[in-house]
Amino acid sequence: MKRIVALVCVLALVLGTVLVSLYLLTEDDQQSETIAAPQRPPASEADSAGATDAPEPDLAPYYTQQVEWSGCGQGFECGWLKVPMDYDEPGGKELDIALLKVLAGDQERRVGSLVVNPGGPGAPGTEYAAQASLVFREPLRRYFDIVGFDPRGTGRSNPVDCLSDTELDAYLASDPDPDEPAEEQEFLDWADRLGQGCAKRSGDLANHVSTVEAARDMDVLRAALGESELDYFGASYGTKLGATYAELFPERVGRMVLDGAVDVSATSRELSLGQAGGFELAIRSYVSDCVESGDCFLGDTVEQGLARIKKLLADIDRKPLPTSGDRELTVGNAFYGIVAPLYNRSYWPLLSSALRQAIEGRGDALMELSDLYSSRGPDGYTDNSSEAIYAINCLDDPSSVPADQIPQEYAAFDKVSPTFGRVFAWGLIGCEGFVGEPAEPLEIDGSGAAPILVIGTTRDPATPMEWAETLADQLESGVLVRRDGDGHTGYNAGNSCVDEVVEDYLLDDVVPQGEVSC
Repeated sequence: MKRIVALVCVLALVLGTVLVSLYLLTEDDQQSETIAAPQRPPASEADSAGATDAPEPDLAPYYTQQVEWSGCGQGFECGWLKVPMDYDEPGGKELDIALLKVLAGDQERRVGSLVVNPGGPGAPGTEYAAQASLVFREPLRRYFDIVGFDPRGTGRSNPVDCLSDTELDAYLASDPDPDEPAEEQEFLDWADRLGQGCAKRSGDLANHVSTVEAARDMDVLRAALGESELDYFGASYGTKLGATYAELFPERVGRMVLDGAVDVSATSRELSLGQAGGFELAIRSYVSDCVESGDCFLGDTVEQGLARIKKLLADIDRKPLPTSGDRELTVGNAFYGIVAPLYNRSYWPLLSSALRQAIEGRGDALMELSDLYSSRGPDGYTDNSSEAIYAINCLDDPSSVPADQIPQEYAAFDKVSPTFGRVFAWGLIGCEGFVGEPAEPLEIDGSGAAPILVIGTTRDPATPMEWAETLADQLESGVLVRRDGDGHTGYNAGNSCVDEVVEDYLLDDVVPQGEVSC
């Protein structure tokens, strides 16, 4: 979910990589419970009527393909889906989309397949599905096959490549808020190297990883699963992907949940301002909790605590902190290490431990959190999400603001985020070095689609509540679910009201009659 140059490209819509990684640090505390049988009838052959009808004759070979599923460990089934690289030339080069399925616990009363996407853009959906026991509650796992896919250009699905691992380390370590001429030049150099690197290292693939193309792949997947309608759960950027699907294939929308919603009509600047405010609200909530708990190590007031964090970042900018490994903790790494735990309130203790250690002069814990954010393991990067987010978002929206105009944005960004504002302001550089062929813009209202559940959280750092409100209003059939709480996304986040609304909707076809507040 990741670099700030990709922040214009919506930096923190990287729910999948961050949250799936951090899920691994927590125990599954879901309680066993007695679960009533779903009201939706079990899947039958009638459900697949017309499922493989292709929207265009030339696409028929893709819509009639059958996935060869095989066991891939831990009870999972894996397979591959073939899609055309270019939908305008379906007889040309093909791409292979990686799939992973977690079978429903109760196959006799299974109601169908729930296709899931964790966001990013760039996060592997197969990994999201593999963590279904942590991500999704028991009712959904019992009656749905959970099906994850790595969207084109990500994970194992013909991943785009833009930088070597060594270059990516240096890129993520660089200052996301350059305040000296040399730092500014380095920032701009990385923008150019990233954009040119995608084209040089990935060729024409880098022109075909847009959200519209990924949404068309989802319809091919729906057909291959034998489903006449798509039941879908998308989080963060996955909400944009789902909304795009609803615009392209409204008659194929079944039950769709968009959690941690993105405003698909907002400009890059509006998105960046929204996220700057979201992360400011999150860091203030975190510091406020520390202060209210008593004897806060950051200070006696929220303002003191925020000033201490800003001073720590400034100190690290001047002098990186040592770690037990062969890398120093730079200000870039420190920033990502701080924002990663803001995605979930239960990770705040991890942030406190990391900040305490950094204040004492060691950078190991913040580096570990930064590496989780960027999918970096001990032996290198475990996926290409830090590169895919750039390629995908710049195809969707290649806009950028010239460097000499960035200082003019300081006042607006400082106002919404005194702590992080200028990082987000510099993110407006965005696609400065992008050399691809952008996708055609798409206006989204999902006209003709079945009811779509749109979830927002009041103190969500990455996708502010206002975005969910806007998306629910934009979608002709959108129904807003409002969660009062901290962290990114609302389902399975400790709010039983949200959980019940989602599960009643997916399992029992219960559509809320108007906006729901939880």
